Amino acid sequence: MTGAPAAAFAGRSVFVTGHTGFKGSWLSLWLSELGARVTGYALPPETEPSLFEAAGVAAVLDRHHEGDVRDREAVAAAVRQASPDVVLHLAARTVVREGYARPAEAFSVNVDGTTALLDAVRGLEHDCAVVVVTSDKCYANDGSGRPFTEADPLGGRDPYSASKAAQELVTQAYRSSFFDPAIRGSARPAVRLASGRAGNVIGGGDWTPDGLVADLARARARGETPSLRSPEAIRPWQHVLEPLAGYLTLAAALSGPSGDAVAPAYNFGPVPEDDATVGEVTDGLVAAWDTSGDRAARWLRESAPQHLPEAGVLRLDIDKARRELGWEPRWRLGEAVSRTARWYRAFEGDPGSARAECLTDIRAYGPPVG
Repeated sequence: MTGAPAAAFAGRSVFVTGHTGFKGSWLSLWLSELGARVTGYALPPETEPSLFEAAGVAAVLDRHHEGDVRDREAVAAAVRQASPDVVLHLAARTVVREGYARPAEAFSVNVDGTTALLDAVRGLEHDCAVVVVTSDKCYANDGSGRPFTEADPLGGRDPYSASKAAQELVTQAYRSSFFDPAIRGSARPAVRLASGRAGNVIGGGDWTPDGLVADLARARARGETPSLRSPEAIRPWQHVLEPLAGYLTLAAALSGPSGDAVAPAYNFGPVPEDDATVGEVTDGLVAAWDTSGDRAARWLRESAPQHLPEAGVLRLDIDKARRELGWEPRWRLGEAVSRTARWYRAFEGDPGSARAECLTDIRAYGPPVG
């Protein structure tokens, strides 16, 4: 099964939660480029600087709502006003160590926020495609290092990971309880729901707490050599546009004539050859970022890291998305690294270039679907 062409978003109402975050900002800019009428719902930007503000994302939106995704009445009102054809749910608590510090908030935002949104969608009186964005950390990690498939058990040993597994269970329950074609019948609107699971992303404008690129940017701004907690940890790194293209491809497939046959969940990750350690990605980023070559050490090992358990290896099997959606990773890790470094060099030289640099990458990447 392949998705509809990228033109499927032109002129359509698209509701994006979490649009003030790193991925949400990129997604909003891309949807605007595709001609969509974008409504955003999120808390105000939580970092300084933020890509949302640096790239002037608010200017490309049809509507901009600031609010907590757990505010059921506010979410329902925003959804009614937007009357969306497509919903992309990115609003979440996303940082593993924040989950340890505030576990109740991780569960509340990721679970209650998802139910608030899905209940709002239930009130729509027309067809709608909904993609709930979760994480590669939703899987019960057995420590084997093998790539996870969509059929693997859900789970999580830390609060953040467990909250994303719970978010997946909520999504599956709503899909089977309220949006199943056999239950819905032909007289009711077709709300089609699936989840997208992606790994670690890099790209310009990421100032997320504990994010690798964000930590490098902050260290560079202070004139310091960055320190790494777990340089040997392996993650499915990819440019931010890769999973966003996956979410859009999935949304287009849900909206298409075969939308009822789309599976409940898909992984979006790099080709296996691009799995890399934190240290290797840092080496590449710093080398591409600091072209003078005069840095004696590219990074240091954190001398006294907090021993909060995190998985040493995370890999995703992407065969299902390739086979059923026709989605393929386009940029190898080297290109993702070089484009990320180029974005930050441009921003350092001219902070007003943020949106133009994002659009350069979006246009170079090409249509997300088809």
